[in-house]
Amino acid sequence: METVSSIREFHNLINGELVPASFGRKIDSINPANGNVWARVPSSTAEDAENAVAAAKQAFPKWARYSAMERAAFLRQIGDLIAQHGEELAMLETNDSGWVIRETSYGLIPALTSIWYDAAGATAIASKGETIQLSPTSFGYTLREPLGVVVGILPWNAPLFTFTIKAAYALAAGNAVIIKPSEFASVSSLRYGEILNTILPPGILNVVSGDGEVGEALVSHKEVNRVTLTGSGNTAKAIVRSTAQAPKPLTFELGGKSPNIVFADANIEKAVEGVTTNGIFTGNAGQICVGGSRILIQRPIFEEMVSLMKEKMREDLRLGDPLDPSTTMGPIANEIQYNKVRNFIEIGVQEGGTLIAGGRYGEDALSVKDARFSNGYWVEPTLIQVQRNSLRICQEEIFGPVATVMSFETEEEALAIANDTSFGLGAGVWTTNLACAQRMIKTLQAGNVWVNTYRRVGPELPFGGVKESGFGKDSILENTQEKTCVIEVE
Repeated sequence: METVSSIREFHNLINGELVPASFGRKIDSINPANGNVWARVPSSTAEDAENAVAAAKQAFPKWARYSAMERAAFLRQIGDLIAQHGEELAMLETNDSGWVIRETSYGLIPALTSIWYDAAGATAIASKGETIQLSPTSFGYTLREPLGVVVGILPWNAPLFTFTIKAAYALAAGNAVIIKPSEFASVSSLRYGEILNTILPPGILNVVSGDGEVGEALVSHKEVNRVTLTGSGNTAKAIVRSTAQAPKPLTFELGGKSPNIVFADANIEKAVEGVTTNGIFTGNAGQICVGGSRILIQRPIFEEMVSLMKEKMREDLRLGDPLDPSTTMGPIANEIQYNKVRNFIEIGVQEGGTLIAGGRYGEDALSVKDARFSNGYWVEPTLIQVQRNSLRICQEEIFGPVATVMSFETEEEALAIANDTSFGLGAGVWTTNLACAQRMIKTLQAGNVWVNTYRRVGPELPFGGVKESGFGKDSILENTQEKTCVIEVE
């Protein structure tokens, strides 16, 4: 068991200073791999939110007056700095959320660097307007201006990535930023804030951890000019209610129930990888918003595909120490989510689904028994065959390493099943028929469609959802407001 002295404590970043929460309140951070307390973070209050907003508001005017090139210089410095702290950040992210080190170290950290560099290059976009000749003696033009104070609400499954997406482009556009990480995974974000604070002017970036109390105080604050959330639909609804009296731009990237559709003419070898290890059975245990949790396979290849998928799962998925580079899947990130995922597996079977792979949890899910992790939140990659898309496990987001698999006959049937959901974040299509691919792209109700690949994202492309998967993008222009000006010269 951890001793008190070995438990690290982290602090909020407000106005360039590291400070505890008011009244000294703290939250225990649990390592999901072993169930032990490994750190403590501030449990902030409305008073802390007020201080963070005041700091951001005060710092904003000077930052907004910087030229695009000056802001870009700061962001490039951050990109350069991340590599120096990459090993530390990757380890904190793994300990905090369970996301395996082979992905946080070799995939996540380079992605963060790339985003900061991309944001630096995007600063000029936020400064460009248009000029229109209205008459021989008058013309109109538009200006892009920063919004002011932007609040970013983070999820617990990918704190550093979402922190970067929300902060980098808001800062590039000239805004001041307050980041509120999930109370279940705040450590990496708080430390990230410390690191970025060595580059940025005081108050331009603030990080405040805590539960819904501080979140409510931030999003409802009259001096906050934009809120961007990556999280659950329930949180989004709460934010809408909180901002009703002081409306402001909102961006929501919410859940998904993404279909991953395999046609009979697909490259089966690539499709198997695309729907298993890359689609849903990921390094962070399927806790990913675009996880392909509904696998649809055309009937002529159904049995072959399922057999190959099960073989792939047996051979390539290894659950164990997340800090071991050979581990390919980590634990569920927190106890509440762990119990939810376990419950959904039971519901799936009770509803008539057939458990065809996985289903074990706790110590039994580990690839190799290891007493160090016997109390961790482990769930075995699980595949449940279903006959109807109406089951709860097909309609509700599970957010774990659990997928349903279902057969279909025709393109029309596949499309009908795929769109039969309240969500619309992602979709995958596996086919060598270009005409089929184009038809599916046009008719799938999803903000992102991948063909013969899955989960390919990058700063070069927008990312967002439709229907109950949210709206808006964390792009440079959504962090600005457009002003129209008309001048009569005579």
